[in-house]
Amino acid sequence: IQISDNWPGYSLDLFTYPQHYYGDLEYVLIPHGIIVDRTERLAKDIVQDIGDNDIVVLCVLKGGYKFCADLVEHIKNLSRNSERFISMKVDFVRLKSYHNDQSMQDMQIMGGDDLSKLTGKSLSKFPLFSFCVLLTLFFLFSKDIVGTGRTMKVLLNTIEKYKPKMIKVASLLVKRTSRPDGYRPDYYGFEIPDLFVVGYALDYNEHFRDLNHICVINDHGKAKYRV
Repeated sequence: IQISDNWPGYSLDLFTYPQHYYGDLEYVLIPHGIIVDRTERLAKDIVQDIGDNDIVVLCVLKGGYKFCADLVEHIKNLSRNSERFISMKVDFVRLKSYHNDQSMQDMQIMGGDDLSKLTGKSLSKFPLFSFCVLLTLFFLFSKDIVGTGRTMKVLLNTIEKYKPKMIKVASLLVKRTSRPDGYRPDYYGFEIPDLFVVGYALDYNEHFRDLNHICVINDHGKAKYRV
């Protein structure tokens, strides 16, 4: 689903959201219900693609945990209602690439079990905004948002050193930026303008993760929570 650059969004008055964020947001970009429906569709596409492979899910924290949890739950539900059981394992890594609302030059990868266990496995990856990875015979990355693609490439280069059998990436969001590198995830929910968005586990200095909708933060909110 592509959201155009001139899309005005939804008025905050149409939705409920935590009172402590009143005055900190411009508008709702993607309501929670639409996120849930789109994630369910991505899960259906993934199940159709994986065949008889089991899945190892690699969730990119912290912004990807909501997307990952919902995506995995949808895959489980599809598995329960089909003749084929899909086995899944879940692991977590954390990427640090932002200071306030600015992308940093260097990126840190933290956490995760011994990545050498991925050798010969199939990996499916999800992009950076709400990013979740499923692996085993099928390796899936689950991520919250992909911007320039630089962060995703660093992570993929690290994983590919272990020669997994297959890698797929899924992201809830993909940004249209002025610095694209041509990278596109295998699965993504929404293509959005180059905006700094919060909510649905996406944060600004650890705030706004408890916001269900994906919203655009305003200048007052950035100043209020700047570090």
